[in-house]
Amino acid sequence: MLIRLAVHADVPDIARVVACAYTKYIARIGREPAPMGDDHAARVEAGTAWVAEHDGQVIGLVVLLPKKDHLLLDNIAVDPRRAGQGHGRALLAFAEAHARKLGFAELRLYTNAAMHENVAHYTKSGWQETGRAGQDGFSRVFFRKPVSA
Repeated sequence: MLIRLAVHADVPDIARVVACAYTKYIARIGREPAPMGDDHAARVEAGTAWVAEHDGQVIGLVVLLPKKDHLLLDNIAVDPRRAGQGHGRALLAFAEAHARKLGFAELRLYTNAAMHENVAHYTKSGWQETGRAGQDGFSRVFFRKPVSA
């Protein structure tokens, strides 16, 4: 698998992966999850989106937004047909390495509270829950993870 900075030609594939990964949560949340409404082209244009490729096909993505004191993992998604093969872990490791490269001491992310499997996964993977709150009309769970030098 190759992780590379996304280019404009990747936008349709990014939208496809996001739709495939998040559609299952619509009924649970009662509306489309926030990443489904994101402006993928703007993320690519800003240089904040990376894609994971396997045999030339986009199978995942990560969006990383530099903030004042941390790197925000704004979105991470893997094509469900590729789930369980370590691609998500590789994208998380990439995010940690990128945070270190940029000089950040921590990564942060949030997920929807209704995505209970994500909450459990992040907790088991060493992320520290920092709070729960309503934000932008969603019930969110916030996490942080220190990034070692």
